[in-house]
Amino acid sequence: MSFFKKLKEKFVKGPESEEEKEDQKLNETEGSDEKENSPETDPAESEHQELDLQGETETLETEVPAEDTEEDTLESTVDEEDDQNVENLEESFPEEEIGAESQEEDEKASIASKFKMGLAKTRNSFSTKINDLVARYRTVDEDFFEELEEVLISADVGVTTVMEMIEELEMEVKRRNVQDPQKVKEIISEKLVEIYYGDDRAEEIEGLNENPGGLTIYLFVGVNGVGKTTTIGKLAHRLKSEGKNVTLAAGDTFRAGAIEQLEEWGKRVGVNVTKHSEGSDPAAVIYDGIQSAKSKNADVLICDTAGRLQNKVNLMNELSKVKRVIEREVPGAPHEVLLVLDATTGQNAMSQAKTFSEATDVSGIVLSKLDGTAKGGIVLAIRNELEIPVKLVGLGEKVTDLETFDAHAFVYGLFADMIEEYEEEEELS
Repeated sequence: MSFFKKLKEKFVKGPESEEEKEDQKLNETEGSDEKENSPETDPAESEHQELDLQGETETLETEVPAEDTEEDTLESTVDEEDDQNVENLEESFPEEEIGAESQEEDEKASIASKFKMGLAKTRNSFSTKINDLVARYRTVDEDFFEELEEVLISADVGVTTVMEMIEELEMEVKRRNVQDPQKVKEIISEKLVEIYYGDDRAEEIEGLNENPGGLTIYLFVGVNGVGKTTTIGKLAHRLKSEGKNVTLAAGDTFRAGAIEQLEEWGKRVGVNVTKHSEGSDPAAVIYDGIQSAKSKNADVLICDTAGRLQNKVNLMNELSKVKRVIEREVPGAPHEVLLVLDATTGQNAMSQAKTFSEATDVSGIVLSKLDGTAKGGIVLAIRNELEIPVKLVGLGEKVTDLETFDAHAFVYGLFADMIEEYEEEEELS
C-alpha cells in the first residue's frame, strides 16, 4: 500500500458503510412511525403549553446575569511573554470555552484536521515549491535533487537533516526505479516520518511522561517572548479537562508582569497558583509550589521559570538550583523539562534549544505559533539534530489549540493537498 494511501486511510474518514446507511434509514423510519402513531394533542392545550414555555423562556432570559468580559482587567494584567507589550487574552482564551460544553466543542476537528489547518502557511509555501519543481522536470536526475535540497532548506528543515534526507531519497528512488518526479512526492513524505522517529518507536517519544504513583511535575523553560506562560495556561486547561487536579508555580520572578500573567491564567482555568513577590528566589517558589501541590493532593504541578537569556550564566545556575529542589522533594521529578520555542523564529530557535539543552536536561520541545510560520520544517531539524522530541505544538490562538505532536499527522498536514490530488487521480484511474 502506498504511503499517501496509508495516511488517507488513517486520517480521512471514509464514506459510511452500506450497513451504517441501512441502520440510519431504519432509525429514521422508526422515528417517523412513532410520530405518526403518537396520540394527537388538543390544539387549545398545545397553544396553552406554548404560552407557558414562552413565559418560562422570558423568565430565564431575565434571570441570567450578563457576562463579565473582563477586557479592561485583562489588558492591564496579562502580557504575552513580552516585557513591553501587555496583550489581551480574550482571543486566545474566549469566555465561552470555559464552562458548559458548546455545540462547537461537540464538533471538534480531528487531530489531523487541526494539523492541516495549523500548517496551512507551511503547506502552501512547501507544496507550491514542490509542485513547481516537479512540473519542470520530466525525469528524476541530479539537478532535480539539487533543487529539492534548496526547497527543503527554505522550509527550515536544517542543512544537516536535508543532506541526510537527500541521500536517503536518492537511494530509495534508485531502489524503486522511480523515474516520474510526481512519484517522488510520496517518497519525500515517507522519509520525513522515518527521519523524525529515527530508531525510536512512536509510543516512546510521543505524549508527556507521567508519575503513576504520585505528583507529576513539569518544568517549563525558555526565553522571554516565546509564549511560555500562555502555553502553561493552555496545558493546565487541557489537563484539568481530562479530570486532573492541576496547580501552577510562578517561578519567573524577574520579568515584570510574569507573576500576574500566570495568576490570571490560573483564575481563568480554575487552578491554584503558588507565587511570591517579584524578585524572590525562584527555587523557593517552586519548593512552596510542591508543598502546596502535595497538601492539595494535586496530580500535576506545572512550574514556570525565568527566561533571561542575556544573563545566560545566572539563568542556567537558577535552573540547575530549581531542578535540584524538585529532585530532592519528589524523587524522579521533574518528569518532563519542556523547552518552549517560537516556531516563527526558525533557526534562532535551534540556537536556543542548544543553549538550554547544555544547561538542563531538556526532555521535550514545545513549539508555539507553528500556525504562524511558513517554515514548519524546524520540527524535523530540532528532532534530528538535537535528538529531542517535539512533545506539544501550538496550532492556533484558542486555548484548545495545543496538541500532542504526531509525526504522521504533521506530514499529513504538510502534504494534505497532494494527498487529495492523489485521491482524485486514483479515482480517475
